[in-house]
Amino acid sequence: MVTRLSTYFLRTLREDPADAEVTSHRLLVRAGYIRRAAPGIFTWLPLGLRVKAKLEQIIRDEMAAAGAFEVHFPALLPRDPYEESGRWTSYGDGIFRLQDRKGADYLLAPTHEEMFTLLVKDLYSSYKDLPLSIYQIQDKYRDEARPRAGLLRGREFTMKDAYSFDYTDEGQDASYQSQRDAYERIFQRLNMEYVIVAADNGLMGGARSEEFLHPIAVGEDTFVRSSGGYAANVEAFVTLPPAALEIPAGAPVVFDSPGTPTIETLVAHSNAHLDAPASGIAGPATDGAVQWTAAHTLKNVVLALTHLDGQRELVVVGLPGDRDVDDKRVEVAFAPAAVEPATEADFAKHPGLVKGYIGPWSARGAVLGEESHTGIRFLVDPRVVAGTAWITGANEHEKHVHSLVYGRDFGADGVIDVATVRAGDPAPDGSGPVELARGMEIGHVFQLGRFFAEKLGLKVLDENGKLVTVTMGSYGIGVTRILAILAELNNDEKGLIWPASIAPFDVHVVATGRDAVAFEVAEKLVAELEAAGKDVLFDDRPKVSPGVKFGDAELIGVPQIVIVGRGAAEGQVELWDRRTGDRQNVTVDEAVAALAAR
Repeated sequence: MVTRLSTYFLRTLREDPADAEVTSHRLLVRAGYIRRAAPGIFTWLPLGLRVKAKLEQIIRDEMAAAGAFEVHFPALLPRDPYEESGRWTSYGDGIFRLQDRKGADYLLAPTHEEMFTLLVKDLYSSYKDLPLSIYQIQDKYRDEARPRAGLLRGREFTMKDAYSFDYTDEGQDASYQSQRDAYERIFQRLNMEYVIVAADNGLMGGARSEEFLHPIAVGEDTFVRSSGGYAANVEAFVTLPPAALEIPAGAPVVFDSPGTPTIETLVAHSNAHLDAPASGIAGPATDGAVQWTAAHTLKNVVLALTHLDGQRELVVVGLPGDRDVDDKRVEVAFAPAAVEPATEADFAKHPGLVKGYIGPWSARGAVLGEESHTGIRFLVDPRVVAGTAWITGANEHEKHVHSLVYGRDFGADGVIDVATVRAGDPAPDGSGPVELARGMEIGHVFQLGRFFAEKLGLKVLDENGKLVTVTMGSYGIGVTRILAILAELNNDEKGLIWPASIAPFDVHVVATGRDAVAFEVAEKLVAELEAAGKDVLFDDRPKVSPGVKFGDAELIGVPQIVIVGRGAAEGQVELWDRRTGDRQNVTVDEAVAALAAR
C-alpha cells in the first residue's frame, strides 16, 4: 500500500520548539516524529514509530541469534516483589508509586528484574531447564528530577532488557559473553561508535559490570581511557595509592591564618608566611617545589547522608586540596543513601566543625587514636598514606596547621575514593595515563550473580538432586535513547539524514509542479519501486509548492529522494542522495534499477 503524504498523519514545523536543548530533540519534533506530552514524556507519531520499530527489529534479530526468547511484562507492577528485593524503599523518589481503588500499592516499572526472576521461578525447577535467556522491549518509568534533552533523558523511555539464568558461574560467564557479543553486533549494524568501559556493580554486587558508551559531546557520562586499552566510567575508576613514606620526626605546627577559609587563600597565605616546602618533604609533592600548592593541603569536605530510614549522618572526607569531590563517584560510594553538602543547619548542630578551618582532628581527636570529639566519621582519599604531611585546618577559627602527618598525628575511619579524576592520572591496570571523554550510555551488561535469586527464592535442582540458587545476568539497551543519538549524529542544517537501516522509508518520491504528467510518472515510479520491494513515501500533495516539498523531504530525512518534475514528460527524474549530496538526472527505469540495488 502506497504511503501518501496527502493523507498521512504528519505536520512538520518551521520553527524550533522552545524547550529543545539539543539537535535531536529539535529535529525530531520539527520533522513530526514525536510531540511533547509533559516534561520528559513524548507522544510517538507514525514516522517516529516506524524508525523505532526498525531499530527494535535489529535488536530482536541479534537477541534471537544469541538464543534469547522474547516476553512482555506489564508496566504496572505490584509492590510485593519490590519489597522482597528491598527496592521499593531503595529507589527512593526515583520511581512512580500509586494505589488502586482498594488501597493496594503499585509502581510504574523502572526495570523488571523481580518480574523476570519470579517468572522463571514459577516455570522452571531443574538444572536441565538452564541455561535460559529471555528479554523484552518495554517502556520504563523513572521520576527524573530534571528531564532534559528530549529522548536522551526522559521520564518514560523504551528499553530492551534481557536476563540470563544459569546454575553455575561458568554457565553465567558464557551467557554474559553471548549477550556482550550481541551488543557489539547491534551497534556495528547501526554504525555507532562505542566504547566498552568498566562500570560500578552497585548494591547488587556481581562479578562484572560493563557499559557501552557512545562518545558524544552532549553525553552526561564522563569516562576515562588509556592508550593501553583501559576504559572505565568515572564511578568505577580506582585510584592507585602511592607507596607509604617514612614517618618524619618533628611535631605539627599550628599557625595563625586570618581570612583563609578557602584552599586558594590558604595557599597564598602559606607562600607569604611559611618557609618554602623542602624537596624531601614527606608529602604529596617531592619534586623540589619552591612554593606551597593546593596539592600540599588537605581539604576536608563535610557531606550529609540521608539513609533509607530517614536518618541523617554527617561525614567528613579528607582529600588533596587540588581535587574536588566528584558528584557521581560520591553518589555511588555512599549508595543507597542520598548525598548532599552539609547545610548551615548541620554546622550549627556540630560546633566542633569550624567552617573554613576544618581539620582531620574533628573526627579523630588531637592525637592519633583518641576518641572523636564530634562523633563524625572521617574518611580519607587513597592518596593520603602513612608519612604524608599536610597543611590543613586546626579546627579553630582562622588557624591552620602544617606538618600534620598521616599515621603519626592523625588517622581515619576508612578510605574512600570519591575525588575527581583528571587527565594524566595513572590507569589502575598500569596501562599508562588516562584521558577523559564525554559519552552517553547506550547499553549495559551486568552479572547480577545471585542477588535477586536469593531474595526471591529462585532455586533449581542440580545433577545431584540438591537445591542450588540460580545465578543471573542483566543486559539493557536504551532503545529510544539510541534513536535520539542516531538523530543527533545524522543530520545537517536542513534536517535529519537517517541511516538506511532505520530510515522510516527506503525512498521518498516527490512529485512537483502543476503538470499532471509529473504526477502520472511519479505514480508509475512508486508502483515499480514497491514491486521491487521498496518501502516508499510518496509526496503527492496537490497545490503545495516545490520549495515546501523539498524542505519537508530534507527535514524528514529519508536518505534516498526521487524528484519527479520538469523532466517527467521526457521520462527523466532526479535522484538525490541526502547522505552524499549527489544529485543526478536518470530515466525512470534507471532510477528503479539504481534504488532497487541499494
